[in-house]
Amino acid sequence: MANIVIFGATSAIATECAKLFVQRGDHIFLIARNAERLAVLESDLQVRAGSDQRIGYAVADLNQHELHEQLYTKASECLGKIDTVLVAHGSLPDQGACEQSVELTLNELNTNALSAISILTIGANLLAAQGYGALVAISSVAGDRGRQSNYVYGAAKGMLTLFMQGLRNRLAKCGVQVLTVKPGFVDTPMTQAFDKGGLLWAQPEQVAKGILTALSKGKDEVYLLWFWRWIMLIIKLIPEWLFKKLTL
Repeated sequence: MANIVIFGATSAIATECAKLFVQRGDHIFLIARNAERLAVLESDLQVRAGSDQRIGYAVADLNQHELHEQLYTKASECLGKIDTVLVAHGSLPDQGACEQSVELTLNELNTNALSAISILTIGANLLAAQGYGALVAISSVAGDRGRQSNYVYGAAKGMLTLFMQGLRNRLAKCGVQVLTVKPGFVDTPMTQAFDKGGLLWAQPEQVAKGILTALSKGKDEVYLLWFWRWIMLIIKLIPEWLFKKLTL
């Protein structure tokens, strides 16, 4: 049984993770921006939970970094202590629009990288002080190599992945697990504009199960689904002169 805080709880993957956490008897504190969707999720989890399970929530815009300390305080008041932090919020930017707008590009970098780094930094200090726990952040295979089709999103996720690597090294001596999750194509509302045919697409439930398995096994990094590790290895091996000619 764990005490878990989920940032970005109403995202498709986080919602499925929350259901699995509650199913195994964990206590949950949910944080998301959309009050209506958050209340619906909390009600659903209350129905699934046992009478002794604690489930709370807070509405917040996670781009407001100054709120992050307060959110941890609220979570601690609800749960008593925090064992696990899952950072799952994010957005999929319009690459073309970002190319024409510095402001939009910086906003997307803030949402997909800087806000997560703020949350993880506070969580890292909390878990390091108590000497146990786990930090989990959803990055992306897009962060493994910059591609013309989504390099703003990829740059943000690459920053997050690299930050997690350093954080993992720092917290190894403290007994804190740092897990980076790298999904490939996932069928979620965020990808609704995509053609979702083919074997490369995963469902949020599949990714959520993969996250819980990796967490329970003490993994440092996990590609979901598993074959994305090999796909990205091949992509990273393509020489730069050839890569520039590809429409990726």
